[in-house]
Amino acid sequence: MVFFQMILLLGYWYADFVVRKLSKRAQAIFHSIVVVISLIWLPIIASDTWKPAADTEPSTRILLLLLVTVGLPYLLLSTTGPLVQAWFARCYPNAKVYRLFALSNFASLISLLAYPPLIEPHIDMHSQAWLWSGIYMVYAVLIVVSAWHSNRHEVVQEMPHSANHDSVSNSHKDIANSAHAAAENKAPTKQDYTLWLLLATLGSLLLLSFTNHITQNIASVPFLWIVPLVLYLVTFILVFDVGSSRGKSGWYSRPLFMPVLFGLLLITTYGMFDGYSSTMNIYLALPLFCVLLFVACMFCHGELAALRPSAQYITQFYLCLSIGGAAGGLMVGLVAPVVFNSFVELPLALISCGLLASYVLWKAPTAGTSSQRNSSLILLSLVLTAAMGWLLWKESISSEETLLQHRDFYGTLRVSESDNKMAPDSYRDLYHGVISHGWEHTNESLRSKPVSYFGPGTGIARTITYYQQEEPSIRVGIIGLGIGILTSYGRENDSFRIYELVPAVIDIAKKYFWYLSGSKSKIDYFVGDGRLSLEREPSNQFHMLSVDAFSSDSIPMHLITVEALRGYKRQIREDGAIVYNVTNRLINLAPMVKLIAEQEGMQAILIANRPSEQDLYRTDFVVVTNNQKLIASLKTAQDYTVIETNPKLKVWTDSYNNLFDVLR
Repeated sequence: MVFFQMILLLGYWYADFVVRKLSKRAQAIFHSIVVVISLIWLPIIASDTWKPAADTEPSTRILLLLLVTVGLPYLLLSTTGPLVQAWFARCYPNAKVYRLFALSNFASLISLLAYPPLIEPHIDMHSQAWLWSGIYMVYAVLIVVSAWHSNRHEVVQEMPHSANHDSVSNSHKDIANSAHAAAENKAPTKQDYTLWLLLATLGSLLLLSFTNHITQNIASVPFLWIVPLVLYLVTFILVFDVGSSRGKSGWYSRPLFMPVLFGLLLITTYGMFDGYSSTMNIYLALPLFCVLLFVACMFCHGELAALRPSAQYITQFYLCLSIGGAAGGLMVGLVAPVVFNSFVELPLALISCGLLASYVLWKAPTAGTSSQRNSSLILLSLVLTAAMGWLLWKESISSEETLLQHRDFYGTLRVSESDNKMAPDSYRDLYHGVISHGWEHTNESLRSKPVSYFGPGTGIARTITYYQQEEPSIRVGIIGLGIGILTSYGRENDSFRIYELVPAVIDIAKKYFWYLSGSKSKIDYFVGDGRLSLEREPSNQFHMLSVDAFSSDSIPMHLITVEALRGYKRQIREDGAIVYNVTNRLINLAPMVKLIAEQEGMQAILIANRPSEQDLYRTDFVVVTNNQKLIASLKTAQDYTVIETNPKLKVWTDSYNNLFDVLR
């Protein structure tokens, strides 16, 4: 997100520079040359040489990859909105040019909603790249034609009429029109620029902070991140849909939205810090936060629409919007993970929203509204802002159950300790967002017991036990550490090699949990992507390999493809096994794992464990192997479950996946 916001900023700066500094003809020539140069980037297909090393920090590599693959084409695409609107205003000076901005966001909305169900499930990535390249070439032709078309029109300056323009210039009507034209074409003030930047920054900050909060603290649901972005785009469409039947801010009305905003701020402030946002019913929490985001973005973007300048300053306006958007992205994407140890951007965004609303009401009171009502709204906003600030401070110092809060590029980790409702002692849990990644009893007599996802009846525990019965020592590979519960099964001669993407997880598991230190087996660690690490290691090294690297409910697609299984197969012995943890409330991965296994000539066995013990979770493990003795052993298990096949499934590869086909 940060990359695209920064490129968008560069694109808007480019558009502003071209329109203000170059002549009509120079604009057409210069932009045409840049468009032609951008065609060198096609097709947008990343080379295998860009595959990162397993143990390198990914963010820099990702930014460089995006820069060399989509950098210039996306830069050119980002210039389209302000350039076309500036050229359109030159050709049609009386047209409502800002409606084109609403239309642009509407097109973005359609693309956002259409891609997951209509394009991604049916076209692989390489075909998408070629299709997109063809469409981009059509775009290149159209934008060059538009540039030269605008070059043929005279630049029309919508300046106020002079006193001696014609014989009727002294009439009351012409005086009124002249005054109106002067007001419409006045140069933006420092206050205008400041508000443009603040409102755009707050809108971006609200979008990203709400997305993080909803997906991390409310519900980890596939495609849920789309909802905040849809609401964000819809508000742009509504406020810039300026027609004769609507005011200067489209469908935004300050007297309507301001009181609603303050009311929602009050409700949400209480809820967030009273703890219901993480415990209340998802069907109540999600609508509340979505409505608040919509109303808050209507405020930000509605006030922006009301402050929009005349067409001659349009590129400066959009440049400020892009600076604000990039600033919000940098705050959430780069600054917040370094400065904060949890997702506090949302409370800070809500505080900022209250302060900015107060400032707007103070500097520009609502027309037709009494000064007493404006003062009351300002007072209410300031009281709410103070309350949110106090509650945020209180929350930061009163987390008695939280032993550790950690945040980095990969998200938030939290270690908590509280009374165990399932046993007569306390327990310690590791959370990634709202998803538990394992817990242990703090009672010394119980803490060695494998609990949560890895009880004795689970598919992975049965597989470990099988090999231990067959061999005096076994070697186990684990992709995804959690808190290291699997190592509790280890014997003195056994060894575990753990591949963990997030360095903090290893430190937390060692410091706050017992399993690693209490294991009898040898344990070594590798920090980095498990699949990439295995590609660089010797073959046939493991009796079994565990694939359990889910983060919250997100699916690491590159770990569940034919190519990935082919790599895992190379790492296990001839009679070895690969065990996938496919436990998930919303996604049924077992049929896909079976399909991938069959593609590689292997069998897949599902153990759907439904334990009666209160300290064990329901789990689904798929064991992929050609070891017939192991298969026979697993099929005798009480929890052995036949994997239902789906003839509509298409096997996942590194260039194709379809999450819709595996939704429950």
